[in-house]
Amino acid sequence: MNNEEYITFLTADNEEVSLKVIEQTMVNNTNYLLVAASDEDEADAMILKEISENGDDVCYEEIDDDIEYEAIAKVFGELLEDYDIDLE
Repeated sequence: MNNEEYITFLTADNEEVSLKVIEQTMVNNTNYLLVAASDEDEADAMILKEISENGDDVCYEEIDDDIEYEAIAKVFGELLEDYDIDLE
């Protein structure tokens, strides 16, 4: 993803949060987004997993499983090898 794309999320507290989409990928028929809360060079990033609830609405959540997180972080690391990304 080379163009700057932002996505707005509604939190559980009904607060709108706008996140910059850095990259997206699909693994095992699941869509994942690498997002950051700001445009700063050293901004914190997180990986979100797409969860479809009823076909029309798309929901994302953070990955809870450590093994899944490490695998997807590795994929994003390979996709963005020109960037210095530390996904902890």
